[in-house]
Amino acid sequence: MNRVERPLVPMPIILEAIDGDAEALAIVISHYRGFIKYLSLRNIWDEYGNGHFCMDNNIELRLEAKLIASIVTGFKILEK
Repeated sequence: MNRVERPLVPMPIILEAIDGDAEALAIVISHYRGFIKYLSLRNIWDEYGNGHFCMDNNIELRLEAKLIASIVTGFKILEK
């Protein structure tokens, strides 16, 4: 699988997301959306023994909610 280099989320947007800005939070979530979808894939076997990948929406929503909760409630930035 090829890795796609994506630019980091700018620090001002992260700080706004920590303060609860909805637009900044949406930018952070959209940055991690591909990784969340990858983690939400499940391999399901049919009656013939064939494996199929499908998206588990429950896990996707739980991961997204956990990301939002961790940003808004407990995310701390340590300055050097």
